[in-house]
Amino acid sequence: MSPQENCFTSFKGSIDSFALPDKFTFPFCYEPHPLCVVAADELQHHLQTQSEWNHNFGITGDEDSAIGKMFGVLLVQNEKNEIGYLSAFSGKIADKNHIPGFVPPVFDMLEEGSFFMVGQLEINQINDQIESLENNPQILVLETALQSEIEASAVKIEEQRARIINERKGRKQKRVGAKEKLKAGKLSTDEFTHLEEQLAKESVKEKNTLKYLQYVWGERVLRAENNLTDLMAEINRLKDKRKDLSAALQKKLFDQYRFLNKSGAEKNLRDIFLNTPRLTPPAGAGECAAPKLLHYAFKWGMKPLAIAEFWWGQPPKSSIRKHKNYYAACLGKCQPILEHMLEGIEVDDNPLLNNPAEGKTIDVVYEDESFLVISKPAEFLSVPGKQIEDSVYLRIKQSYPRATGPLIVHRLDMSTSGLMVIALNKEVHKNLQRQFIKRSVKKRYVALLDGLIKEDKGIIDLPLHGDFDDRPRQLVCYENGKVAKTQWEVVERKNNKTKVYFYPITGRTHQLRVHSAHVNGLNTPIVGDDLYGTKANRLHLHAGYLEFTHPVTKELMRFEVEADF
Repeated sequence: MSPQENCFTSFKGSIDSFALPDKFTFPFCYEPHPLCVVAADELQHHLQTQSEWNHNFGITGDEDSAIGKMFGVLLVQNEKNEIGYLSAFSGKIADKNHIPGFVPPVFDMLEEGSFFMVGQLEINQINDQIESLENNPQILVLETALQSEIEASAVKIEEQRARIINERKGRKQKRVGAKEKLKAGKLSTDEFTHLEEQLAKESVKEKNTLKYLQYVWGERVLRAENNLTDLMAEINRLKDKRKDLSAALQKKLFDQYRFLNKSGAEKNLRDIFLNTPRLTPPAGAGECAAPKLLHYAFKWGMKPLAIAEFWWGQPPKSSIRKHKNYYAACLGKCQPILEHMLEGIEVDDNPLLNNPAEGKTIDVVYEDESFLVISKPAEFLSVPGKQIEDSVYLRIKQSYPRATGPLIVHRLDMSTSGLMVIALNKEVHKNLQRQFIKRSVKKRYVALLDGLIKEDKGIIDLPLHGDFDDRPRQLVCYENGKVAKTQWEVVERKNNKTKVYFYPITGRTHQLRVHSAHVNGLNTPIVGDDLYGTKANRLHLHAGYLEFTHPVTKELMRFEVEADF
């Protein structure tokens, strides 16, 4: 059986009632084609029922050791004009990157005897050597000795400096007393001169003593440092060797990942990422499902028609992935690769280039000479984006041409509706922004969550930082993330949905969306959240209440606008 027959899967039932897509999927923002949904359903059934291999996805079994995976299906037309699909997974499953029925990796780094495995073995051997050397108890002895010498040196030198200061004061008193005796005729000029010379010699002697101590203790510290350096020299040499070997191995590996496109042109990872801001490929580039599927299709003469990727199993600890949910291809790892692979293929329009604010208006809730309070519609940018200029900022600038300063005091996500305060001059902007920075502004959001929450209230504390490989997504990261806290309370439970109030204590990007969806937060995404949940008519998140001090009159201002959901 040929490789293409191994991986090409015919639909189990008739697909005559389905229309084929006119264009290929725009992979970074899409609704899965109905035939891709059918293919994904069939693949998911296979994952649930197959017994050829075993992988703990965390659906049933030990969740602590579970590893969920992204899977992809590619709707294709083969050389016989048959419509079917290809299946792939990102990375490896069951500790393998070759699984029957799934397309193989673009390059098999795990093949026995491959340069990668040989190189990795050498690096692992160096790791073992380093670990063995670092376990030498003499290292701790010499580190302790060095620290003792440093501390003793500091004490002895500080004692001498204190002695110099104290003796200087004593000599000053002697000089003052001698001058008084000289004036009173109780001390001759020669005696005064002799005393001055004696005091000067004492000063020089004390300074020389300090220099001597600094030299002696410097030598002792240097000897201790050299002893430790000599012992660590082999470790540092091995670390440098490991670094060079890893860089060379990575470079060679990137050269082996060569991706085809429709015209048969190949490009390796290094060339693909050469003109990107990051210059070098990120870890794991080329192992995602989408590039593997397209490469296989081009290699075996199949025509790609549509693609969809879904998550299967336990979510990762940092990013938000829901079992069976569909996800767009990641921007950091996949976009440069797919741009090359999709050359010459007619692709759906990028929906992110459409202006979602077209035809929408901004309601002014309050206005005076200092500021405005507006109600921003959902799917409306707060400030101009890279591709779309239309925004709250632009609309206000056009409507209030005499306004000065930055105007925008705080932002709402494009998909979030609700209250925003707009400063009409620089001084008011500075005052209002200071209130936000000091967290004296009271905010309340209302959200509709896609499920039932058991608890009635609580505080979510999950630190966040941007996903560099897939902006604008945010990750939960306890090591490098910024503090992000949200207080919440349930308002209503109805139709398997939960309406909640959010009181953000901090104001991080996508904070409420991530805190809602993450498994360690409410584990229930906001209805309509196309990044962290499932797309709907809109994101059901609304900034409904705002309270702050008037920047001029100092009056307490309160504003409230009900959500339309």
